[in-house]
Amino acid sequence: MKRLLGAAGLGVAWLAWGASAQVIEVQSNGVTYQTLTKSGITVMFNHLAGNLHQYAIVQVAVSNGSHAPYIIRPEDFTFERADGEKIRAVPARVVIDMLRQKANGNDAIKLVTTYENAIYGSPHPQALKGWESRREAAIASTGNKVTTSLIASALALVQTKLAVGDSTDGAIFFPTDGKPLGGGRMVVRTNTDVFEFNTEAN
Repeated sequence: MKRLLGAAGLGVAWLAWGASAQVIEVQSNGVTYQTLTKSGITVMFNHLAGNLHQYAIVQVAVSNGSHAPYIIRPEDFTFERADGEKIRAVPARVVIDMLRQKANGNDAIKLVTTYENAIYGSPHPQALKGWESRREAAIASTGNKVTTSLIASALALVQTKLAVGDSTDGAIFFPTDGKPLGGGRMVVRTNTDVFEFNTEAN
């Protein structure tokens, strides 16, 4: 019963975010999620533990509650460190190409475990369903031959045009030479708004 009440509470919080213009922070299963809504668009994110080669990883979810289609890209996300350095997330294809050259089996296990640990407790209920359907489709399309680059292609946020009422989720990658992002703020610049989140050192 306690677990059901907790899930219901997270669902209510997700719906309430659609009417809010203030950053809201929610903790679930030891993971901190931040979310902000502007012009009917809700952006949620959380830092993922560890790194993938030279990249720090952040999990994001975007919901379109506006009255028109909406395009979101990994390159819309920038992390501004406390010292003023700005790090822009790279397109998914950059990470996938890197993994084709450098990845091993341990990378695939690490990537999936880290991502699933975050989304199993996510306040965004569609994140788990979306990831599982993308993973199954990717594996089926390659005859069950699983590679790290394949997993990354299913997991990564790609440029997406969201119809009204749709949502998307995925991982975005920041080139940090394998170091944590640290303290600073996450800034999401789109063609309609600027979303700003303050973050603690991670």
